[in-house]
Amino acid sequence: MTEENAPRPQAPASGPSGPSGHSGPSGSSSGSSGYSGGGGSRFGGGSGGGGPRPPGGRPSGPGGPAKRGKRSFIRKKKVCRFCVDKSDYIDYKKAEILAPFLQERGKILPRRMTGTCARHQRWLAVAIKRAQNIALLPFAAEL
Repeated sequence: MTEENAPRPQAPASGPSGPSGHSGPSGSSSGSSGYSGGGGSRFGGGSGGGGPRPPGGRPSGPGGPAKRGKRSFIRKKKVCRFCVDKSDYIDYKKAEILAPFLQERGKILPRRMTGTCARHQRWLAVAIKRAQNIALLPFAAEL
């Protein structure tokens, strides 16, 4: 037999060499031995999700058993007050409308807290700043 056809000695599974028997220029290969950082599955074999799952993993899919003790919280969708009223203009002279959108310190509340849409939030900011400039609303609270 020639040297090319001779059986090669088995490399250890934790070694840097991959299935081809030699390593690349960085010393590690993209084989399935260990975690390669991207691409393949971390637990077990190939790039698909069909490999063996680790013990104690997540329950399977949406129909799987729910964890005990967890409460499900359904967040209510906030709606824009100005869209509901179908207002095309936010009047800066009506301070009683603008006051709930200010913090105690004079800051404008963000959209995620008030539920205002992006268009009306921009109009609201302009109206609040105009009302502050003519002293209908405070710039900051008294400390």
